Amino acid sequence: MVTAGDFRNGITFDMDGDVMQIIEFQHVKPGKGAAFVRTKLKNVISGAVIEKTFNPTEKFENAHIDRKEMQYLYNDDNLYYFMDMETFDQIPLDADKLGDNFKFVKENTLCKIISYKGNVFGVEPPLFVELEVVDTEPGVRGDTATNVTKPATLETGAVIKVPIFINTGDMLRIDTRTGEYLERA
Repeated sequence: MVTAGDFRNGITFDMDGDVMQIIEFQHVKPGKGAAFVRTKLKNVISGAVIEKTFNPTEKFENAHIDRKEMQYLYNDDNLYYFMDMETFDQIPLDADKLGDNFKFVKENTLCKIISYKGNVFGVEPPLFVELEVVDTEPGVRGDTATNVTKPATLETGAVIKVPIFINTGDMLRIDTRTGEYLERA
């Protein structure tokens, strides 16, 4: 159990059947009246962010979120299959549980499967991946203006902006959180 007076950033708890994570909190002690806790909460499963105030004595059940490393195997239409590296069990997940940054993940990549009470609600890809450029326009010789970029299609089908000196066949290091090119691999 956790009380509202013990709230800290990052704590997850069960509130009315929803798993909430504290993004920001502030203990407020006004001159008149009782103290309260002002929070900004994120619904871990749906991603919705709300602001709510609590009495410091309110109690909530702790919510333990499991993160298990699994290998992405392949996709079949709208199902994506992951394998537990310890038991070799395979689980299928719907595309709506993957998130936008999953477009940078290729087969046989290790990802973290996020679940609460056995129900999977998300997939965290690795922070950085190395992908090959399969299609991009050749850079124009003499075009050396700063920060000139062009679109490049990666081996997973994702399209990102890259500097003009990148060519088809180059291996790139990509940040999956932002989808930005970092460096050549």
